[in-house]
Amino acid sequence: MNHGEGNNLLSGQKRSKRSIQTYSTQAVTALLAGAMVLGGAGAAFADNATPAAPASSNISAQAAATGIFTDVKAGFWAEKHIYKLASQGIVVGNNGLFRPGDSVTQQEAVLMALRFMKLQGNVNTSTDVVLPTDFQVTNYYKPYVVLAFQQGLLDKTVEMAADNLKTSWGERKASREWVAELLIRALGKSAEAASAATKPTSFADDAKVTANKRGYINTAVNLGLANGLDGNRFDPQGAVTRAQLATFFSRAEAHNTLDYDNTAKGSISALKDGKLTLFSNGVTSVFNLTYGTAYFNSTSDTRINLSDIKPYTKVTVIGATYNAAYVELTDPTPQVQTIEGTFAKSTPVTLWLDSPAGYDQYSYDANTSFVDVNGAAITPGSIAAASKVTLLRETFSGANKIVKVQVTSGFVNKTATGTIQSVDTAQKSITFKAADGTAETFKWEDGTSLFSSQNAVLLPADLKVGASVKYTIKDNIIRTVEVTSGVERTVQGSVTELTSSSIVYKKSDGSREVKLLGTTPAIVIPNVTSPVIGDIIADAAAGDNVQITLNSSDQVTKIEVLSRQIDQFTGATVVDYSAKTQLLTVMDTNNKAHLVQLDAKTKLAYDGVATTSLTNMGYNLTEGRKVDVVAAGQRAISVETSTKYTGVLTAVNTTTRIMTLKLANGQTINLSYPQGVDFFGRTSLAVTDVALGSSVTAVLAGNQDIVSLLRVNSAVQLEITTVNAAANKLGVKWSGGATEIYTVSAALTNESAQTIKISDLKVGDFINVGFDGSTPITVQTVKLTTGQVTAVDAAAGTLTVKDYTGAVQSLKASGGVKIIKGGVTTTTLGTLTASDRVEVRKDADGALIIRVFTQSSRVFSSYESASGELIAKRATLDETYRFPLGPNVYIHQGDTTLSVQSLKENDNIIMYFNNDVVVEIAKQ
Repeated sequence: MNHGEGNNLLSGQKRSKRSIQTYSTQAVTALLAGAMVLGGAGAAFADNATPAAPASSNISAQAAATGIFTDVKAGFWAEKHIYKLASQGIVVGNNGLFRPGDSVTQQEAVLMALRFMKLQGNVNTSTDVVLPTDFQVTNYYKPYVVLAFQQGLLDKTVEMAADNLKTSWGERKASREWVAELLIRALGKSAEAASAATKPTSFADDAKVTANKRGYINTAVNLGLANGLDGNRFDPQGAVTRAQLATFFSRAEAHNTLDYDNTAKGSISALKDGKLTLFSNGVTSVFNLTYGTAYFNSTSDTRINLSDIKPYTKVTVIGATYNAAYVELTDPTPQVQTIEGTFAKSTPVTLWLDSPAGYDQYSYDANTSFVDVNGAAITPGSIAAASKVTLLRETFSGANKIVKVQVTSGFVNKTATGTIQSVDTAQKSITFKAADGTAETFKWEDGTSLFSSQNAVLLPADLKVGASVKYTIKDNIIRTVEVTSGVERTVQGSVTELTSSSIVYKKSDGSREVKLLGTTPAIVIPNVTSPVIGDIIADAAAGDNVQITLNSSDQVTKIEVLSRQIDQFTGATVVDYSAKTQLLTVMDTNNKAHLVQLDAKTKLAYDGVATTSLTNMGYNLTEGRKVDVVAAGQRAISVETSTKYTGVLTAVNTTTRIMTLKLANGQTINLSYPQGVDFFGRTSLAVTDVALGSSVTAVLAGNQDIVSLLRVNSAVQLEITTVNAAANKLGVKWSGGATEIYTVSAALTNESAQTIKISDLKVGDFINVGFDGSTPITVQTVKLTTGQVTAVDAAAGTLTVKDYTGAVQSLKASGGVKIIKGGVTTTTLGTLTASDRVEVRKDADGALIIRVFTQSSRVFSSYESASGELIAKRATLDETYRFPLGPNVYIHQGDTTLSVQSLKENDNIIMYFNNDVVVEIAKQ
């Protein structure tokens, strides 16, 4: 529907002179109950106070306003008016749904109008209602229709005219012009309508307006209740939806003087601790604010936040039993008077300000708030004499109470708690945020301010935003800051010691700290694939310079190597080793000799097996042996016999059959052709088939002279076909085929890089897999975005998609784009249109893969819940008519979400398919 429809309000009042016969009976209750049980969506406007309406078919007005209408999403154009009327009990829901897009019947509109007029309690349900046989109304609604005739809401002559009774009067869809009359009559403005009856409306389709409705439409326009539709149309015979009718009556409340149930208007005298205190007509009431309380502004239909509502402003609060379901800001101007002066002294109930005549005296009470220059709470006794203060005195109650005292200048001395909002090391200042959301900024002084966490001394730069702290201020200067419950923070230093449970590092000021390792901390080392903690170099003089991430328990969750202070000789040749002096002489690949000395702390390994025995290692350090050496000066930090080289393939010489690798440390190494090549998804390869620039691992044979295998590192996007969690095995497919991969040694993460288990994966998911040869090393899920394209900018390489949750996402095709539409693949965004439904993901190489859903326009027949299939009408016997619905199929009409049960036979629909499954249905 057009959102401008939300501005259309309609109303009325005219007395019927025809009497309606009623007869006493005791049987009507059962009939009414039956009508409600079978009423379906119609129950959304049924009176839940009537015994005939079972509790299972209705929800309370209070519950409705706390977000229980699952089909009224946040931001829906009529959300404000539905919440408001639900809170007042004028509308209720059915099984948690409001069905805002469903059409309203005339009998439902009558019931709502009576509630709007607060007349529903006048209905007589103890008598059997007899209406003319051809004037058909559902049993439940008959007493209300009778009351509507009696109250002049309905014109007997018009409604019971013969040509108006060809179909069921009660179940007929209420038209826009008919609702206009009903609303104007409900507002008691029939006289205005009569005086405007001879004037044409201002709408382009005035010729379609029924003559006796023209005055009501004109009056609705004059009252600002009806603005029409696109193209200056009124669409007088168009059906009115539930959302529209709720909006009509909600806005019409501004034109009557009735006091609605559970509704209070006044000024906020206090707003804290989840409670709103309202002063109204000399009475103070306290309302509870909950997660379900809805906040709006009287000048807009868009929802606002609680933070937008301030104390001492005017509001309307709706809610039963003092639980606020709906709060509307009606005047944002604080109802207060400001008094400025110089503080002299205070007692527990009185404070004095200096004045030329002596002292001005002001009383305060327990509800008066005292805050410092930054808005942080203080006690009256902490205000120093001669401090400049501002007093706020309310003007709405007549008592002129002092509600707030704020220090505007003067010394602050206090101890408080809060969280760190920001740290400015250049200005030497910290901004703290108190529990009530107020912020205050203070400076520190080097040498006099102490920062700590769990008995560890911190530097100001170690403090992290969001950390909970206790802080002491003296004479406006930070004296202490103690982290009481931290968030993630980082520290830097050089690693001096490293065990399986702890790390010792030296800080820039020369001090040392020890931290416990958390469970499997993440290790990041530049140019090292899948590093482990053992790859970090710990040394008192030449340990790795690292950044350490600590969690709120001060445990290490991540270690990132920033730089190294060592020499690395990969693939060096042993010249000599002395077991007596433990001196090792090696020749690097540039034929330069190096002398290092092994000791008890040197990390040793031969043939990939770690050892702590220098004697055993010495047997393997024979002349000509290839070794990988890491040294700090002359001291050997690690010595390992060479088993593999990892780097980038930079050259292949087909004449000499030599390949060249550039290692992570910048070193180049020449190796003979490999005996085999391992590359995922490819077979029977030679080294000449591997692209230069590929990341590879050359695995050496036992004699170190032959490369037994060259493993090519690759990243591939795969679609999961099977999941075997017990065997750590995934069935996958891609454009090049299908296979199974084992994930037992792979790191599994989601698109946010958080660790997951194989059981978290499901068939149909896309994953990016990093391979070392054919062995998966990393597996990461791929984010899928599905929804409607709302904008395309081919020149800028961007598109905007509104997904099926209602969120709008902007996507940039900086890595290229592939669009699959109707079986044809293109590489330009220009082939997309703003109405396409798509699935978008990023390929392993960063390119956007956009698959456009197929669609089909059909006529709805029915829905089979047992099979989960939609049945469409067929034009021919050969035409497909059964369509499986996806588990989260999005069904809607415009922006209004529908249920599949709300679809009716002969509704025109458009279905959108993702792999032959319906993922969206748009009702036309």
